Amino acid sequence: MTNLSYRLREGAYATLQPTLSPAAPRTIGVVSYNIQNAIATSRYRHYVTRSWKHVLPDRQRSTNLERIGEWLAPFDLVGLQEVDAGSFRTGFMNQAEQLAYKADFPYWYIQTNRDMGRLAQQSNGLLARYRPTELREHRLPGFIPGRGALHIRFGIGEQALNVIQLHMALSKRTRLKQMGFLAELVNAHRHVVVMGDLNCRSDSEELAWLGRRTDLSEPIHGLHTFPSWRPRRNIDHILISASLRVQRARVLGYPLSDHLPIAMELGLPEGVELPAA
Repeated sequence: MTNLSYRLREGAYATLQPTLSPAAPRTIGVVSYNIQNAIATSRYRHYVTRSWKHVLPDRQRSTNLERIGEWLAPFDLVGLQEVDAGSFRTGFMNQAEQLAYKADFPYWYIQTNRDMGRLAQQSNGLLARYRPTELREHRLPGFIPGRGALHIRFGIGEQALNVIQLHMALSKRTRLKQMGFLAELVNAHRHVVVMGDLNCRSDSEELAWLGRRTDLSEPIHGLHTFPSWRPRRNIDHILISASLRVQRARVLGYPLSDHLPIAMELGLPEGVELPAA
């Protein structure tokens, strides 16, 4: 594990001056959101007509990011996929940092998985209201590099809350390999939240395999998040260990990506304490 006071070799960590001093919570609001670099795809044809936004700057992107930040402000822990760490296409704006400032999160972290130099910095991101104790970046197995997972720990010892945020491959064969890697991470801990764009449905072979080898479960099935303008597929998930309680789970109607975010309110077991900012 790498202490949070140091900059990791890959990605970047920053501590913002906190404006909130929350007491240790008994419930937390968690969101997973593939923001598609704030491009705001809202029709299938936009994959073609707006494809230039994946490589070139766009003034609307900043406005979209501002709106996403407003929407995320009520939550405690946010996992982001397809966020840019600061490149030409975003005007060299680190999108995770910008969202943290906009939504008043005292901690943010970004893991760059596809480093295309000045052209693009495709990344995973995390925003948190509570102080992480440790974190680790992982490269997920696969034939094509560029998929990663962030493992963030809040608290210490057996009562720590472990959050794994990731973006899985498009290939089923590769996802099964990645599920094996994920199962090893999960089984080393007691209290675990896994969230992200898993690119597979609740009834998929991959999630069934993971469920047989861990105590993770998806409390509510069929929360469709893709495509955002006509959701028909549930490929974004929040999975939890048996020790955690779900009070509410839902899809949020925030259509500024080709995905919709998924949100969950979790009750924490006795003994789990999240360090305040």
